[in-house]
Amino acid sequence: MYLDEYKRWMAAELEDADLKPELAKIEGNDDEIKDRFAVALKFGTAGLRGVLGAGTNRMNIYVVRQATQGLANWVKTQGGSQTVAISYDSRLKSDIFAKTAAGVLAANGIKVRIYDALMPVPALSFATRYYQCNAGIMVTASHNPAKYNGYKAYGPDGCQMTDDAAAIVYDEIQKTDVLTGAKYISFAEGVEQGLIRFVGDDCKKALYDAIEARQVRPGLCKTAGLKLVYSPLNGSGLVPVTHVLNDIGITDITIVPEQEYPNGYFTTCSYPNPEIFEALKLGLELATKTGADLMLATDPDADRVGIAMKCPDGSYELVSGNEMGALLLDYICAGRIEKGTMPQNPVAVKSIVSTPLADAIAAHYGVEMRSVLTGFKWIGDQIANLEAAGEVDRFIFGFEESYGYLAGPYVRDKDAVIGSMLICEMAAYYRSIGSSIKQRLEEIYKQYGRYLNKVDSFEFPGLTGMEKMASIMQKLRDNPPAELAGHKVVKVTDYKKPEETGLPAANVLIYSLENGATVVVRPSGTEPKIKTYFTTLGKDLAEAQAQKDALAAAIEPILK
Repeated sequence: MYLDEYKRWMAAELEDADLKPELAKIEGNDDEIKDRFAVALKFGTAGLRGVLGAGTNRMNIYVVRQATQGLANWVKTQGGSQTVAISYDSRLKSDIFAKTAAGVLAANGIKVRIYDALMPVPALSFATRYYQCNAGIMVTASHNPAKYNGYKAYGPDGCQMTDDAAAIVYDEIQKTDVLTGAKYISFAEGVEQGLIRFVGDDCKKALYDAIEARQVRPGLCKTAGLKLVYSPLNGSGLVPVTHVLNDIGITDITIVPEQEYPNGYFTTCSYPNPEIFEALKLGLELATKTGADLMLATDPDADRVGIAMKCPDGSYELVSGNEMGALLLDYICAGRIEKGTMPQNPVAVKSIVSTPLADAIAAHYGVEMRSVLTGFKWIGDQIANLEAAGEVDRFIFGFEESYGYLAGPYVRDKDAVIGSMLICEMAAYYRSIGSSIKQRLEEIYKQYGRYLNKVDSFEFPGLTGMEKMASIMQKLRDNPPAELAGHKVVKVTDYKKPEETGLPAANVLIYSLENGATVVVRPSGTEPKIKTYFTTLGKDLAEAQAQKDALAAAIEPILK
């Protein structure tokens, strides 16, 4: 079957000039042909993600057309505005894939609102809501290496598409021939017919206004004199992040020159992920040289932000997503109470794998903390429930340990633009009172205990990787460990059992230990990895770290 498909692609008149040479190069190489054609990229709730190249198991214009035809078939059943919003980031071919998707939608008689230049995930979520679209498309592979691209699909609420809708779209995709099944007109033709229009300045301004309205202490940054080093990691954050920071009064911004402008090759860091040191290395060097108060980096689609904070001795320390989630929650709560802007019965939301330190902080300030499944759409779902009840203003903050933050209901996905704004405002505030982010974090640990949250990953590459991951998860369900590192497992929570958790089914296991530590085991939804999340609580960092190391050593043989 896969050889027949390979021959069909070889015989076809392919519009992308990069594909034919690649196909010719692998002629006679069964493994390479099988890797590209034995399976198709699966469209799930995270959309599509894959390596760029030729074949059904790669990201190319034909796979994008096929996916968009499936989406178009679903949109046509939805009534409403019959409009789809599109944005894209700096990845290789992102602009081509975005315009390709627009051409398919226009050929199906569906209206398109597309950004005239790369813009991040929150901008796509906002435009989807602003234009009352049926759906949104974000062309990105988030923080994956340069050889990847992808396609995230959004529902009318600006949240990533629901499982039910994604299943219908996937069915429609499977009915569509990858090379010939999609309707298509050129982008220019779609514009001429009035079906494709650019996102207007009114929409862009409304997004910036919505973000800036969420300042906790408006006007503070104008006089605080914060000195910032910022890296967009060659992605889509440069324009929106600097626009908002300048608006609120942060003007002393040094951009990391090698990472300033869009570059889909990500030549300065092989993995443009603000969670890892390598991605922040150039920014840290520049921060040290300039004596910046703060170093900030957003990922290519600018939905996540990582920072390094200046310590009293002049060194810089990376802040984890859990620590920043706790810091921002604390800052927003304290600031809004002080300013009298805290709503009645405030609600914050975090993912089940994020730190319980946030629960303790929320309880201290009288905030209801809700825990949801991993994936920001579940946080968006909680905002939607509040909105349906006419209580959307109760939502004050949501976060995931993987550096995703949102403060406000104007979008339904994580937003590095508002994250950057609030982190800078928080740093400016602590600086203005003779403190620092580092000092406040230490105070939080002193008050609530020394929580440590660490994530380890186990990779399972190749076609058999997913099967191996499934068999490990099954083995853990069939024979759950009775103890880990000498600590008795007092409770196993299996999120495949919604009747026990009260949440939708998910492939997640949580082991609660007698010493209060927890271990979470979860296969990644987008990569061939099993992730283990450890939460320990010690009298100091060394004790919490020793507990984590012992637990990691105990769980590793089980995941091999």
